[in-house]
Amino acid sequence: MASTPSPDPADRLSSTIAQRADDASIHLATTTGLERSRGIHAMAIALEEARAEILEANTLDLEMSREMAVSELLQDWLKLTPERLQQAIKLLHRLSDTADPLLRVMNAPYSIASSQTYCQLVPLGVIALIYEAFPELGAIAAGLCLKTGNALILRGTQEASRTNSIIAQVLQGALETAKLPAGTIEWVSPEQGIPIQELTAEDDLINLIIPYGRASFVQQITQTATVPVLRTAMGNCYLYCSLSGDLDLARSIIVDSHASEPDPVNAIEKVLLNQAQARSSLTRFFAGLQEQGFRLRAEAELVEQFPDLLTLVQPQEWGCPYLKKIISFKLVEDLDGAIAWMNRYSSSHADCLVSESYAESRHFAQNVNSALVYINASPRFSRNPKQGDSVFLGISNQKGQWRGLISVESLMTLKQVVQGRGEL
Repeated sequence: MASTPSPDPADRLSSTIAQRADDASIHLATTTGLERSRGIHAMAIALEEARAEILEANTLDLEMSREMAVSELLQDWLKLTPERLQQAIKLLHRLSDTADPLLRVMNAPYSIASSQTYCQLVPLGVIALIYEAFPELGAIAAGLCLKTGNALILRGTQEASRTNSIIAQVLQGALETAKLPAGTIEWVSPEQGIPIQELTAEDDLINLIIPYGRASFVQQITQTATVPVLRTAMGNCYLYCSLSGDLDLARSIIVDSHASEPDPVNAIEKVLLNQAQARSSLTRFFAGLQEQGFRLRAEAELVEQFPDLLTLVQPQEWGCPYLKKIISFKLVEDLDGAIAWMNRYSSSHADCLVSESYAESRHFAQNVNSALVYINASPRFSRNPKQGDSVFLGISNQKGQWRGLISVESLMTLKQVVQGRGEL
């Protein structure tokens, strides 16, 4: 019997969706900043008007997730509280008020004789966000993509299907009212039967994939995608407190880093301590964290000294995020030992130092392999920081496409222009 031929790529539903988004992206690249800002404002208003419907859908998703025995972690990420929805709406209002980032002109890194050379920011084209729970991320990503003239494809997971679907429909309706092209936002429902691997192989039409969720979720998408991937990271951030550092400050930084809800993007989960640290100071340090609700683990040497406060950490935990209020401790000889351990085991997106030494601070900043370095400061992540106009989707730990905070600049690329004088 002859085998059934595989479907032509042009006939795949994922290709149809990606083609609509690509067509929209061509139109979006020619829109004015005012038109795109009006679209973002319309999305914010539409979400406010559909608040009750969105929250009702989320309640149904939560009930279904409990019946499906979904983990507590994913349930926390899935739960869209009125406060979280309002935060997303505020972010859209902020984005609508910021200046147009497109066509911003910058000096070129080189010059050509008898010509003017410069660079300008332009959209990437089509961006796909594949996200694990976090329903409000669809709205935030929509605002960032529209601001930068990109079309967006949203692909959530089964657990948040109702909430994601309602949000996508509301956003699409708002863009239609704002007379922006159909395809500006495309929603891929899990019920459509389009595998994630198929969507991430549309490299002729999709310009960037952003996966958001647990490390295993992000890794799975990164390994199978043929489209360029902007990898996000959360958890497994390290802090080293040197002998000159203040343990009380270190404790405050750790506690504050876990206050980013619902996703602990920059939560400090591993702490390195100088082996000469006074025992009495460590007792107060550990006890203070325990009082804040943290579960504490450590290597055998520390557990032997503080058996009432610490339990034994397993070797594989040093390189894995907890995404919970758990902290593991290890003794190191000095700053270089701390840097070497971090560079081997941390997630390399946000690592911290507590030290009163300027020399140590400079040495740490220059040698730790992290996208973001915090010195005597909390790494707590906020999508809507109090100061400045920036809005952040997450943090990337990769080198190449983009590294660090994911903002409007992350979703654009450079066009280099050479303006000659007709002299050859």
